[in-house]
Amino acid sequence: MRAQRDGARGVPDATVARLPVYLRVLTGLGERGVATVSSEELALAAGVGSATLRKDLSHLGSYGVRGVGYEVARLVQHVGRCLGLAEEWRVVIVGIGSLGRALANYSGFAPLGTRVVALLDSDPAVVGERVAGLEVLPSARTAEVVGELGVRIAVLAVPASAAQAACDAVVAAGITSVLSFAPVELQVPAGVELRSVDLSTELGILAFRERRRAAAAGELSPGLVAAEERVTTSAGATR
Repeated sequence: MRAQRDGARGVPDATVARLPVYLRVLTGLGERGVATVSSEELALAAGVGSATLRKDLSHLGSYGVRGVGYEVARLVQHVGRCLGLAEEWRVVIVGIGSLGRALANYSGFAPLGTRVVALLDSDPAVVGERVAGLEVLPSARTAEVVGELGVRIAVLAVPASAAQAACDAVVAAGITSVLSFAPVELQVPAGVELRSVDLSTELGILAFRERRRAAAAGELSPGLVAAEERVTTSAGATR
C-alpha cells in the first residue's frame, strides 16, 4: 500500500506530521547556540529513528553533510518554509471553557505561524468577557468573524454534544481546517481537513499501559490482577 502524500509537495502524511516536532527541537537547539546537529542527535531528541529522520528530511530536499550533520539555522528555515510558516494562519477558538481559555493563552501557536484572532462561545455568561486580550464573541457571529478576519483554521473546544453543530457552523463559514478536542467522531465534507485530539482516550491508553507495567513488576494487588485476568479471559472467549 502506497503512503498517502501531501498533494502540495508530494511529502508523505507521516512525514508532515513529524515536521513540527523536528522544528520544535531545532528551534530549541538554535536558542542554545548549537550550530550543527547530527541525524542521530536530532532523531533521539525528536523520538524517532535516525533512518526515519533522514528519509523525512530527504523528502524536503535537505541532506546533512557526512561527518558534520545538519546546519541548525538553515534547517529551521527549510522546515519552517515547508510548513508554510512564512505566512500567518489565523485561528478562531470555539468554546471558551477551561480548555478553550487555556488554548487562548497558549504561547506555542506563534512559532508555528498561527495566531488566535477570535474567540467564540454560545453561553451568554461568557460572551463579552476578555480572554488573552480578545473579547469573546457570540457563536451566532461565526460567519461574520471568519469572513472579516480572514480566519483559516478553527479549534473546537466544545462538549461532545455541541461539537458537530460547531463544526458545521465553521465549515459553512468557509473554514477548511478544523482541530477538534471533542471526544466524538465528527463528519466533514470533502475538502475539509479534520484533526481530532481526544484527551480522555489518550489518558486511557497511558493508564492501560501503566497498569500492565505495574502488573509485570508485581506492584498490583493479587485481587486486582486476578480480576483483570478474568476480564481478559472473558473478552477472549467472546471473540
